[in-house]
Amino acid sequence: MKEGINEVVVSAKAATGLVATIRTEGQEIIIDESGLVSGTKTGPDPYDHILGALGACTVITLHMYAQRKKWPLERAEVRLKHERVYAEDCASCEKQDAKINQVTKKLYLQGPLTPEQRQRLEDISARCPVQKTLEGGLKLKTILAP
Repeated sequence: MKEGINEVVVSAKAATGLVATIRTEGQEIIIDESGLVSGTKTGPDPYDHILGALGACTVITLHMYAQRKKWPLERAEVRLKHERVYAEDCASCEKQDAKINQVTKKLYLQGPLTPEQRQRLEDISARCPVQKTLEGGLKLKTILAP
């Protein structure tokens, strides 16, 4: 997993509608609104990419940990779902019907693991750097270039 500063360039042209291109380290990825808001269905939408980054980081973290412990994790799969749900602890919220973003992460672990190993891997899954970043909150800084 990368640490430090990395730059990702994302661009879109008016002629392409709601399609954007991500360029990083010689690779290109397409992002589209997938038809929901007149997209072209040429690529996953922005939230799919967030979930994909979280899922990829999770399975990589699980495999790194299992390899270090020499545990028989043969395959790790994560299924993720993003939804806006009503906040249960919203007694002090300005709006009583406030919604929060929630991601549900369902782990599928294959291999002859003990119940203790499976539980430890579930605990470790929350330590992936992307999840820690998302849960810790991000400070976003916008600069208008000349």
